[in-house]
Amino acid sequence: MFAVIRTGGKQYRVAAEDVIKVDKVKGSPGEIVQFGEVLVVGGDSVTLGEPTIAGASVAAEVLEQGRGPKIIAFKKRRRKNSRRKRGHRQEFTLIRVTEILTDGAKPTKTARPKPEPKPVAAAPAAPEEAEPAETKAPKRKAGTKTQAKAAKKPSKTPAKKADKPKSGGKGKKK
Repeated sequence: MFAVIRTGGKQYRVAAEDVIKVDKVKGSPGEIVQFGEVLVVGGDSVTLGEPTIAGASVAAEVLEQGRGPKIIAFKKRRRKNSRRKRGHRQEFTLIRVTEILTDGAKPTKTARPKPEPKPVAAAPAAPEEAEPAETKAPKRKAGTKTQAKAAKKPSKTPAKKADKPKSGGKGKKK
């Protein structure tokens, strides 16, 4: 069974378990959203809407809310010293179609539960008296450089400029 739905000014042919990218739809990941503008329902017999089918809807689960790649709109009017640069990222929603419903039915499937992150195993507790002595770094004297800082800033030596003859211009001739 398939359906043709309209959302975001575009039409999509969908079937159960299809994953599609549509223009942004309200809903957080894991929620079920319904699309009410169903234009065609097909399968054994095809039902066409005029313009939509009354009582038909498509239920889908929101997988992700995201943004597409950056598009640069650069406009230049030559010889006018006029330029304009604008960037744009189109927002989208990634959905998985769960059901195609007819005759005003409500969605039966609920959102899939989110996988819970695994807890990180804590390190075994060691006596606190021995730990601080080993982890503390020895105090440095003021004014001493560490090797890392010395490696970052090489010593500066003034470089002499080579005497180059001036070319062109209205100078003294030899």
